[in-house]
Amino acid sequence: MNAYMNQYQNNHVLTASREQILIMLYDGAIRFVRQAKAAISENRMGDKATAITKALAIVTEFSNTLDFEVGGEIALDLKSLYDFLITELTAVNLHSELSRLDPVENILLDLRGAFAEAIEIMQQEA
Repeated sequence: MNAYMNQYQNNHVLTASREQILIMLYDGAIRFVRQAKAAISENRMGDKATAITKALAIVTEFSNTLDFEVGGEIALDLKSLYDFLITELTAVNLHSELSRLDPVENILLDLRGAFAEAIEIMQQEA
């Protein structure tokens, strides 16, 4: 059954639009932050490190792919947010401060919501 689920997920990603992939990545980062919170609460430091590392990889990729020529001030604002998220995730990985993950999760949720709304508006206009 697991092989079928993996195939489904692979097909889902391979056939997704750029916009859908962006939302999936935000969903993944949020899920990994929540996994890290649970791992810290349950004193599973290996699982915490794995979840934080995955969330960091996604946020770092978001930051690395910003287009400042096209995005202008919005791209600069996103860069600042991503830098904050990277700093907080790194600190949590080092010190396991659970409370630092709440703002990280909230920012990711807000950004996901904003992008989802923008995508919906673009699709309606197309």
